[in-house]
Amino acid sequence: MKLATEEELAGHHAATVRGAIEGILGGLAISLPASWYAQRNWAYYRRLPPHLKALGVIMVVGPCYAIQAERRGVEFDKSTWTGAGKAELEREERVEQAHWQTLDTKAKLKEWAMRNQYKIILGSWAASMAVAGAIVMRNRYQSTPQKVVQARMWAQGLTIGVLIAAGILTQSQRKDSHENRSVDHSWAHILEEQEKEERENNLRQLARSQNAAPAPSS
Repeated sequence: MKLATEEELAGHHAATVRGAIEGILGGLAISLPASWYAQRNWAYYRRLPPHLKALGVIMVVGPCYAIQAERRGVEFDKSTWTGAGKAELEREERVEQAHWQTLDTKAKLKEWAMRNQYKIILGSWAASMAVAGAIVMRNRYQSTPQKVVQARMWAQGLTIGVLIAAGILTQSQRKDSHENRSVDHSWAHILEEQEKEERENNLRQLARSQNAAPAPSS
């Protein structure tokens, strides 16, 4: 097993920080204009307490920050792989791409949902919170404190619903993994790639030694 060097750890940290900054800036680029638009055009949004408006911005910035930081970290990790490890990653990507091409539209949607289940859950929760908040704030027969309390009740109910949905998706994914589980032979492929790389290195060294040998005098 290859241990990460200090330089690689520093590079991974720098890539993660860069991704976090990109995620924060991207989230702010979406949430701040949206908040400004809502502030100018919707009276019920202007009546919201500042901490709820800030919460709306955080609900957009937080996921963008976490997802982009992780993406940049994974990209850096992949860039440090060399030799047999890199060849194995490329082989797995080709196998996965070939498998994806064999799926029909329904199967592709299901697999995409399984791969991005937490993004879907979080996005659905945020969207449903926004819709619920908009509906609650349009009620003219309630005061602002009453609307805030009702919005919190909606938030609690939606959070419970999201947790139930996450449990169902996780259980479904475990069931599919159990039914379609396969033995991991990646170690064997890595050994084959290492042996191939070693043979190629030996052949190159042999060719260099033959070229460097002096020609016999006549």
